[in-house]
Amino acid sequence: MQAYLIDFVNLLLRWLHVIAAIAWIGESIYFVMLDNSLRTPKAEEDREKGVFGEMWSVHGGGFYHNQKYATAPAKLPNDLHWSFWKAYTTWLSGFALFVILYMVNPGFYLVNPNSPWEWAANMTGWQANVLALAFLLGGWVVYNELCKRISPNMDRDGLLSIAVAVMMVIVAYLSTQMFTGRAAFLLTGAVMATAMSANVFFWIIPGQRRMVKAMKAGDAPNPLDGKRGKQRSVHNTYFTLPVVLLMVSNHYSFIYSHELAWVVMVLFIFAGALIRQFFVLMHAGKTQPAYPAFGVGLILLAFWVAAPSASSTSGDAGAQGPDQAQITGLIEQHCVQCHARNPEHAGFSAPPAGFAFDSWDEILGQKTQIQQVVASRYMPLGNMTNMSDEERDIIAAWE
Repeated sequence: MQAYLIDFVNLLLRWLHVIAAIAWIGESIYFVMLDNSLRTPKAEEDREKGVFGEMWSVHGGGFYHNQKYATAPAKLPNDLHWSFWKAYTTWLSGFALFVILYMVNPGFYLVNPNSPWEWAANMTGWQANVLALAFLLGGWVVYNELCKRISPNMDRDGLLSIAVAVMMVIVAYLSTQMFTGRAAFLLTGAVMATAMSANVFFWIIPGQRRMVKAMKAGDAPNPLDGKRGKQRSVHNTYFTLPVVLLMVSNHYSFIYSHELAWVVMVLFIFAGALIRQFFVLMHAGKTQPAYPAFGVGLILLAFWVAAPSASSTSGDAGAQGPDQAQITGLIEQHCVQCHARNPEHAGFSAPPAGFAFDSWDEILGQKTQIQQVVASRYMPLGNMTNMSDEERDIIAAWE
């Protein structure tokens, strides 16, 4: 009953998280598009009022006229629309999911017993939890310091972009060395998502509040608040596609179980940013297909890197492969505690990812994935059943 309750709460939190993320990312992408699509107002009276740009659009049978002021309008309405609760809800629901799915059982989901670093492979559950939290906090601190030190006045954003890109390569590498593959992808995405939400909480909204306060008092707002808010918003928009990819990656073991998982992760992060750049420029009236072409090229490179080698799944071609009884025996010994219609493991109310190995046909249907995750040592999780290298070789030789 406890496992079922956790699964049900997981379902509701995931539903909330996805809805909030769609709303936040959708609104973010819309405002970036709006900002880049603005044109000089045609009406003289609008220019005299301080309107910097405008955009006419049609949607749902109605016509809309958006205007942006260069400094401050003559009067601000009391019902000014603010955009922040979607960001906060996305992060809070995502963190709650991480606690329920990973931190409740860290020895199972976070500790990487195959880490090349002995201290990481031998972490206890509470140590892994502390390290995961420090990883998220440290990612934000480093990113924020890069922004403040490299481009405090928003005049060296190009150099800052390079520094943030290097930082994400380091984050991807460290995460895959310290945590299990699935957790590493999730935590790398969470570092970016945390930076996105923190940008809203610590910089964008406070800056906007200072601007509004100054305007209502009849004072000129600090232009750095507007520039800084735009800088962090731009960073957020380039993070969006990589974050979404990393958050759904836990459904695809061939990505996170590969020995070069951090390289695959970096390629996807850069591909997402390049594809997003194409749309940002397109909304500004510049069509540059080289960006999505290069992005697709990185995705194809990731496909090539992550592709399983023939030797990793076919074993020794000249030797007689294991028979059905050998494979079934190993599956029953190491897998069916979790991967069964009625799992014996207390942490599951249903087979993970829907993979149940109660019959030979079901086992045979997942042959390739079984070989991949066993060869990469991702399964059994935490090697809690103590699968030996010899047993892994038998799975690899399965033909």
